[in-house]
Amino acid sequence: MIDVRPVHLVKETDVAVFAVTGRAAASAGWRYLVVTGWRNGVADRVEALARWRRPRTDPLGLQEQLLAAAVGPRRLGELVAATAWPVLPRDHLQRLLWQRHLAFDLSGPLGDSTWICPVAP
Repeated sequence: MIDVRPVHLVKETDVAVFAVTGRAAASAGWRYLVVTGWRNGVADRVEALARWRRPRTDPLGLQEQLLAAAVGPRRLGELVAATAWPVLPRDHLQRLLWQRHLAFDLSGPLGDSTWICPVAP
């Protein structure tokens, strides 16, 4: 069982309620967890990726170029440099990440040294 609430809404009296709920969950054979927020930076990354859910045109074919260049694990900077217009594809790269055509590790910041991998269909 997971109790999710923003940290600013947790009151001192809630701590006792969490303890009682935890004991009740344990007696039923369940685990109980209180979550008050994301690890630093995760919410920002999820929000940045969420912006790219809406349809967008790609007249230069950058998404195809990115997918063609992602033939295995490659650093983000190398992947972008492999396109005809290296200044532009970062926008399309985020869309491919959101649509799960490409993947990367969310445990660190997304930058030129981040490893990007194709996702099997």
